[in-house]
Parts: sequence; C-alpha cells; structure tokens
Amino acid sequence: MSDDFKRVESHDCPMSTCAAPAGSPCQTGKGKVAIQYHTARFRLVPQLAKALSVPTPAVRKPGSAWTELPGPVRAGAEPVGHVRLGYARASTARQSLDAQLDSLGEAGVTRVFSEKISTRATKRPELEAAVKLAGEIRSSGVAVTLVVREHKRLGRGIELAMLAEELKASDVGLEFLTGELKGSHDPSGIVFTVLAAMSGMEREYIRDRTLEGHESARKRGKTIGGAGVTDDDMLSMALHLRDQEMSLRDIAARLVITTGKKKGQHPSPATVMRMLREHDEQAATAAST
Repeated sequence: MSDDFKRVESHDCPMSTCAAPAGSPCQTGKGKVAIQYHTARFRLVPQLAKALSVPTPAVRKPGSAWTELPGPVRAGAEPVGHVRLGYARASTARQSLDAQLDSLGEAGVTRVFSEKISTRATKRPELEAAVKLAGEIRSSGVAVTLVVREHKRLGRGIELAMLAEELKASDVGLEFLTGELKGSHDPSGIVFTVLAAMSGMEREYIRDRTLEGHESARKRGKTIGGAGVTDDDMLSMALHLRDQEMSLRDIAARLVITTGKKKGQHPSPATVMRMLREHDEQAATAAST
C-alpha cells in the first residue's frame, strides 16, 4: 500500500463541501467516504502536486458512511504512555531463540515478534509486522520502542540503515540489549543519523557501480538487461512519477511489465534507471541538434 494517503491526510481538506480534518479521508456531499481525495487537498503535498488523482485506500472503506478519525500526532506533542515491542530472529530452524526471548522478557517488552529466517532473506514477515504495528501505535500518540537483543538480529549494512530510516520516519525508538550499539536510541539521536548517512552512501555506491557496469557493457557491445521489458507507456508513467520526486524503488513498484516472460511483474529499479537515463540522453541529443 502506498503511503500517499498518509501524506494527504496530514492536511485538512480545504474544500468547504468536505472540510475533512487531518487524519480523516475526504467525504462526499452525501456523507460517504470519497473514493479519492479532493484535488485541492492532495496538491498540498509537494510530491503529489502534479498527480492527476489520489485514490482513497481500502483501509478507509470508500463508499461507507464517513466518520471523523483520530487526528495525526502533531510534531512536538508529548507521547501518552510507552509501548515496548520485541523482535527476535535466528538464521536457521535448528538455532534456538530461547536466549533472545529470555532477554526480551527481562527487558519488559509488551509483545515479541520472532522468526527463523536467513539474514539473506529479502522479506522478513515478523519484522515487517513489528515495524508496522510500532508505526500504528506511535501514530495514536503512544511512544514506542523496538527492542532487539543485538543489532545483527535486524540485519547488516544497508538493511539496518534502511530500517533505521523507516523507524525514524515513524518516530519509533530502537533499543539494543547487547553488542556495539547497546543502549536505547531516540529517533532524533546520533545513531539514527549515522545509520541514515550509511544508507545514503551505500545507495550512491550501488548507483555508481551500476552505471559503471552498464557503460562497460555498452562499450563491449552487450545489451543491458531490460530488453523487451520497457515500452513507451511505461516510460511515460516513469517520467510522471519521477517528476513527483519518487525514488527509483518506488517508481519500479508502481510500474508493471505488459509483455514477455515477465508480464505482470514489476521492473527492477536498475531497469527503470536505465530507461530514464537513456530517455534523458536522447532528449539532450535532440535539444543540441
């Protein structure tokens, strides 16, 4: 689910016929939840200023009777209460979680999410569930801390940095019970800042290596991946989304391959980057002639 609706709902609707307060979806003149947000409202969000429409997500039950929902937590508002959520992970089914679970229990966590899954796995359902719940609880005005025995349980390198970015965006704290990063870390603290910087540097490194690899392949006459995957419609949509300052990953997640063996799948961020770069190069060449 896109987070666009959260950005839109951080603003009151300026339409006098709606006047939905921040935190609630737009409403129709008949008192129903609108199927999409009013243009005047979603264009208050800089990233959506050029969007044609922003649909109301299913979680808001479009078409049902409209009721005012709790407003978002305002910046600087004092949290009411504090919830500690725990996460434990083992890399293989044969490894025991007992030591981690015991440590989390002693740390006074409210609920523990645990799973046995490899560090190399790109999807960790229990971790994702913990982060999602933490964000939901924090949005209700309650302070939340995600507690883990040691940082390696969450991931390494860019994985940990990206998770820290996500927690910081939701204003969720992070606590490690042991290891190099032992301690409780506030979302605005130095640990989150350092991890965010690591994430940015890693992304730039990956981008530079990808571009170098593509350039080297072209010089050798090799075709870059993505042949038969992109088309004019995909390019048009990608350009529109880029104008909204979306990341390559977010753009790729909104595009769908319409032909070939990968029909129905999303293109990779690298494919999107190549497609946009080639378009920019062609546009620059055309402008100079």
